[in-house]
Amino acid sequence: MKTSRMTRERYPMPDFIRDALAAKQLTAAYEARPPYQRNDYIGWITRAKLPATQQKRLDQMLDELARGDAYMKMAYQARR
Repeated sequence: MKTSRMTRERYPMPDFIRDALAAKQLTAAYEARPPYQRNDYIGWITRAKLPATQQKRLDQMLDELARGDAYMKMAYQARR
């Protein structure tokens, strides 16, 4: 069996993201996304240096989840 040498860092879910998802009733939409997308969103948001940038990224994630047709500004279609 061949194993990949590439691994992604796993980011823990910060409370402020969990709270934002719950407030917008988007937790289920978030959990329906593939694990790599959920992890990428968390890493991308938490790596922002400025609070304003962090908020902008959080808002983008929430918008994309609400619309359901985008992932990191790329077209996305959920598998059925």
